[in-house]
Amino acid sequence: MNPEPNTTNQTPIGWHGQAPLGRGCCCPSLPYLTTNIAGIGGTIKTIPADFVVEEIPQYEFSGEGTHVYALIQKKNMSTQNMMNLVARHVGIRTLDVGYAGRKDARAITRQWISIEHIDPVKLAELESPKLKILDITRHTNKLKVGHLKGNRFTIRLRNLSRPIQEAVPIAEQIMEILSIKGVPNYFGPQRFGYRGDSHLLGQAVIKKDTQDFFDVLLGWPELFGDDEFTEARQLYEQGLFEEAFYKWHSAFGDHRKALKTLIRLSGNTNRAFRQFDKRMLRLYVAAWQSDLFNRVLAARMPDIDTILDGDMAYKHANGASFCVEDAAAEQPRCDTFDISPTGPLIGNRMAPLTGPAGELENPLLDAVELTEDDHKRLKKFGGVGGRRPFRFRPEQTKITPGTDEHGDYLELHFNLPSGCYATVLLNEITK
Repeated sequence: MNPEPNTTNQTPIGWHGQAPLGRGCCCPSLPYLTTNIAGIGGTIKTIPADFVVEEIPQYEFSGEGTHVYALIQKKNMSTQNMMNLVARHVGIRTLDVGYAGRKDARAITRQWISIEHIDPVKLAELESPKLKILDITRHTNKLKVGHLKGNRFTIRLRNLSRPIQEAVPIAEQIMEILSIKGVPNYFGPQRFGYRGDSHLLGQAVIKKDTQDFFDVLLGWPELFGDDEFTEARQLYEQGLFEEAFYKWHSAFGDHRKALKTLIRLSGNTNRAFRQFDKRMLRLYVAAWQSDLFNRVLAARMPDIDTILDGDMAYKHANGASFCVEDAAAEQPRCDTFDISPTGPLIGNRMAPLTGPAGELENPLLDAVELTEDDHKRLKKFGGVGGRRPFRFRPEQTKITPGTDEHGDYLELHFNLPSGCYATVLLNEITK
């Protein structure tokens, strides 16, 4: 996904869907579940310690095996940069570093990595002002994406729109509703890149529109208004690729490499596309799937705790799914959060809906108009498909006010299942 420029020390809460696009498709605004309760406003990440995330591993580590596991605490550092640093230190490829999931760059995060056949002493010698090794152990397999039960969050909201004594009961009321009905399981803004355009890049990949792909990546300065690379994008649209190259910050390596490739190939987008980072293409396709899921979820709001005939229901205990034939009989299980309705991650493994549930979902999928070739490219770039629950439940929630040298804050503690976005929960509270 596109790197996030570090242009501010704090992040306002309030994203709720992508902005309308000047060209291409138009993403909808995403409705709140608790829309009838006013939010408390606020910002996060005024300082890194305001946003702390700790992984909850999927399984216990045995303490034996050829794979060395390390618990890494990083500060203001992306997961990718952390793995690059570790790999250079121990003398391996970054691809050989196992990890369970990516974590926020602008935060303090604690996550596990694994490396096979290395000396743990060498790993323990790693020193960096942004990185600290908290624990080292061993296990029998490589840590892979998804080997994660969930994440534990401690987040401080500052600059609230109302006095702290008023904000506490409002936040508690909203959190109670979310704990009963569930939090809408939207994919958060991190999924769509710093400019919110990753799903458009994914669409271009699936449709094999290489010109559109590079135009979105490097051009379209009007897409979401001005940003720090507006001049670079304008130069690209004028065909001045070399001038545009020098306007991109070095942190945006994919953009700079794409421009260099286009310069070398005299602007041939088909040949340049074949040389683009395949890992990034897979991320763009995943963003496109995520955007479509968000659209379907928005269409089912606020009834994310209601099962319909024809739904594919998700079992929270084990992740299995089944087709709902008698919604009235299954609704009590939904009321107790045993099961939830699901939305589409489009692909050949996605089970289609029927009945009333299908009447809501299928028109949104049909509007995409995927051809047989599109489905082949979707599969080629990792879009195998599946279903995702419409809601998730926050666990071990706690809300407390506090004050420090930076002023008043509201501190929120909660655990979330793997793949769920804390920013979506925060949006419900802050509006």
